[in-house]
Amino acid sequence: MRSHLLNDTTAEQYRRSVTDGVERVAAKLAATERPFTGISVDALAPRIDGIDLDKPLHDTTAVLDELEDVYLRDAIYFHHPRYLAHLNCPVVIPAVLGEAVLSAVNSSLDTWDQSAGGTLIERKLIDWTTDRIGLGPAADGVFTSGGTQSNLQALLLAREEAKTDSSAKLRIFASEVSHFSVKKSAKLLGLGQDAVVSIPVDHDKRMQTVALARELERCTKDGLVPMAVVATAGTTDFGSIDPLPEIAELCEQFGTWMHVDAAYGCGLLASLKHRDRIGGIERADSVTVDYHKSFFQPVSSSAVLVRDAATLRHATYHAEYLNPRRMVEERIPNQVDKSLQTTRRFDALKLWMTLRTMGADGIGQLFDEVCDLAREGWRMIAADPRFDVVVEPSLSTLVFRYIPAAVTDPAEIDRANLYARKALFASGDAIAAGTKVGGRHYLKFTLLNPETQASDIAAVLDLIAGHAEQYLGESLDRAS
Repeated sequence: MRSHLLNDTTAEQYRRSVTDGVERVAAKLAATERPFTGISVDALAPRIDGIDLDKPLHDTTAVLDELEDVYLRDAIYFHHPRYLAHLNCPVVIPAVLGEAVLSAVNSSLDTWDQSAGGTLIERKLIDWTTDRIGLGPAADGVFTSGGTQSNLQALLLAREEAKTDSSAKLRIFASEVSHFSVKKSAKLLGLGQDAVVSIPVDHDKRMQTVALARELERCTKDGLVPMAVVATAGTTDFGSIDPLPEIAELCEQFGTWMHVDAAYGCGLLASLKHRDRIGGIERADSVTVDYHKSFFQPVSSSAVLVRDAATLRHATYHAEYLNPRRMVEERIPNQVDKSLQTTRRFDALKLWMTLRTMGADGIGQLFDEVCDLAREGWRMIAADPRFDVVVEPSLSTLVFRYIPAAVTDPAEIDRANLYARKALFASGDAIAAGTKVGGRHYLKFTLLNPETQASDIAAVLDLIAGHAEQYLGESLDRAS
């Protein structure tokens, strides 16, 4: 079994095995004609259930053959231009190369004596990002597993910085369309979901600052503590960006921690055309960025950034076997001192490889393309009498609803839209997401692929309309 360990004696075997795997994936990518095969759970599950994990195949070629049957053939391919569903981006080749390197070397980014150069590369990228945001010379941060963890850590820091001896008094303010991880974080932090005050949004799905000011005033009058305001720079459903400068003013007025969840909108940090859309982010106390959403990085690649590095002490614990206190005095850089995680992958390498190959402008150009495509798609849907589109996009998300001319029952229209989404997915021709707006079912395109064209959007809209019309026709037949 030692023949499977990666070391100096198995380097050639490693080269052959990885090359075989890469060639298979490359062939699959080249031949993929639609984002999904449409296979059902009931059809795929027996294939996997039938595999006896206690009977290994002993040969990577055989394992890859099997993998083709249980995974590669029916995987959902985000690189396809008609994958239009969730916040999943196609990835850039330099980042995938970085993934291969980091997996093989397998550095752990918790302590210097496990990562060395990896620690310094991550720190350099954190500094680069905080500079892009404009957080100032005292800023710092750490890579995380994703936006949910970043939001959790930011709110942990905000809780610890809040001046109160009663967590029951703490309140978090976020828009009604903010990410669910805000409420989840409140629960995990022992505050309870009721600690999150939901602020209404305007027509463009942006937090209403008048309502925020009113709730902050009410909070203080009631003897409660406004722990944090979570402003969103790119909501999951709408891509809407809250009015950051106005929110910053209110946070300063009430002495409240300002966190900006820019998991989606962080691509604007590299934008050549639309950077001004997140003006005011530089006034935040903490920021979440997901490079694996709008920097075209493989999952996972995320970070939480803070204005004041000293606040990261709230996540610091010292263990004699890992990061004893004396290492701080010796100026040994242990990233575990800043992180909620201990063992942690060198995910920063992917972004490093990307920046060193493409540059920030290259990333920004790609993100600008999808933002511009969304604007074109919005005009297309707004002009199409078959559909109702909710808001003009700030980023690259379109939320809309099929509206049949001959049907007025909102519940029946809901069912038609639900059916259309499911039928589209089952066909494998394209994938769209869904959400609710005002209690009604809507469809959603999240455009993160620069290869997607307006013609793809038009074609998928026709597919959706066709599936919805089929459902309504069958519904009328059943009724008669």
